[in-house]
Amino acid sequence: MAELHPEYARQRAIQEALLNRKNRKLAFYNGVYDRWENPVLTREMIPLTWRYDLNPATNPYFMERLGVNAVFNSGAIELDGKFYLVARVEGNDRKSFFAVAESESGVDGFRFWDYPVVLPDTCPEEVNVYDMRLTKHEDGWIYGVFCSERKDASSPDLSAAIAAAGIVRTRDLKRWERLPDLVTLRSPQQRNVCLLPEFVDGKYAFFTRPMDDFIETGSGGGIGFGLCEDITRAVIDEERITSPRRYHTITESKNGSGAVPFRTERGWIHIAHGVRNTAAGLRYVIYAYATDLKEPWKVIAEPSGYLIAPLGAERVGDVSNVVFTNGAIVRDNGDVFIYYASDDTRLHVATSTVDRLVDYVFNTPADPLRSADCVRQRSDLIRRNLDYLAREEE
Repeated sequence: MAELHPEYARQRAIQEALLNRKNRKLAFYNGVYDRWENPVLTREMIPLTWRYDLNPATNPYFMERLGVNAVFNSGAIELDGKFYLVARVEGNDRKSFFAVAESESGVDGFRFWDYPVVLPDTCPEEVNVYDMRLTKHEDGWIYGVFCSERKDASSPDLSAAIAAAGIVRTRDLKRWERLPDLVTLRSPQQRNVCLLPEFVDGKYAFFTRPMDDFIETGSGGGIGFGLCEDITRAVIDEERITSPRRYHTITESKNGSGAVPFRTERGWIHIAHGVRNTAAGLRYVIYAYATDLKEPWKVIAEPSGYLIAPLGAERVGDVSNVVFTNGAIVRDNGDVFIYYASDDTRLHVATSTVDRLVDYVFNTPADPLRSADCVRQRSDLIRRNLDYLAREEE
């Protein structure tokens, strides 16, 4: 048996040091959440066995045979006290697939399982899969809702694609059952779809993002909501818009669901993404809002502006000036872990609590939508603060 290439030991030592690196909170402060210094998942953390042929006879120069370009947009779930991420892994060939990484702490120490996720290959025209949202549903299943992409055969344009919401379910993140894609009768394409963890009027409740084509939302007015009777043949007859797109706001170009909404005493808390256009291209940010517990399509609170935007090195990557989330974990003790990607390149974590996020969503002023009104809103805050400081000094 031939010995392993000496470079293998060196690369393994480098990777082990990276995987064992402890994370720490940044000095960043806004009172809502904490940012952490290191990404929790990067391409460098992908197992060497996924990228290299370790046999010197067939790989004498220890070349990377199946490279990985990025690790990002990850679904998230807690099971038996451990943190699990179902990450989007993009190969150098541009194809994405899913892989499970687990951690004891949720902020560092994530390690991938031995093999990536193998989904049942039931859709021959499907070319790419990505951005899975994980829902631990009250029916006892864990559902994964993801984007299933295929070529638009009706168009000669090689970039023309069709996006559908694929659905799988599992009980252990190891064995997956593929269900038929979600069908929305009034929307030709769907992306950024997530499943609420509870039934609504005895039905499965989805938050959708109706689109006219693969890139442009077109007549799609924002984040939608719809119900279906049978998730094994999921069909939504009608979508109602919950969080709409608005002119000259962070959601002007697009918006879509992010992490699966979580229940609080005051309402469902949503952590979504909004997109606006700039001279440098599209800018993605993360925002939050709340919907009614009994009528989860009704927005009852929406703070002004974004919750998380790209900061510092987070602004540079494959698709710059982007943050995006499709996974968060809410623990029984009230801690919240928001997993967000920057620039379609790497995955970060921000930590908060249910109490802080509820306070933020319900007590932060809404966007008044006009500069003159924004000045009045800010001046009112300044006036109250100056009056308060004056009283404290008396």
